[in-house]
Amino acid sequence: MDGLGDAVDRLGLALACLTEAYGLVDDDTADRLEEQLFRPVQSAYGRARRTYLEFASRHDLPLRDFEPQTPGVQSQGAKAFIERAVAAAGQAEQGIAVLQDSMLPVEAGDAQLRTGLTEIRELIDGLSGRARELLRTLGR
Repeated sequence: MDGLGDAVDRLGLALACLTEAYGLVDDDTADRLEEQLFRPVQSAYGRARRTYLEFASRHDLPLRDFEPQTPGVQSQGAKAFIERAVAAAGQAEQGIAVLQDSMLPVEAGDAQLRTGLTEIRELIDGLSGRARELLRTLGR
């Protein structure tokens, strides 16, 4: 559960960073950022929270509070926020991959957990490449 909880926190940080970046870019870039980065991360964050909470409820485990994440100071600029979001989402994905590779979800015998973990990873798959493309055209 700790690994999944950490992934939720990382995705929360990614979401907070993308929210800050959105406010710092022009309208066209904001639309692309929302479609290509924000929506997938937002969906992954929601799915990760739901997977965590449902698993904990099914197994009578203590629930963890997920606090809003602080992205940092606005003077960092949109590029720094996007890069930080991608790094955080990548750490979340890596944490989930380690959890899946550990076989603990299989041992727990919880198909819904395994499905949730897979869906989270699918939602953020390719995020780095999409961010790189967006950053390549940032400010043009």
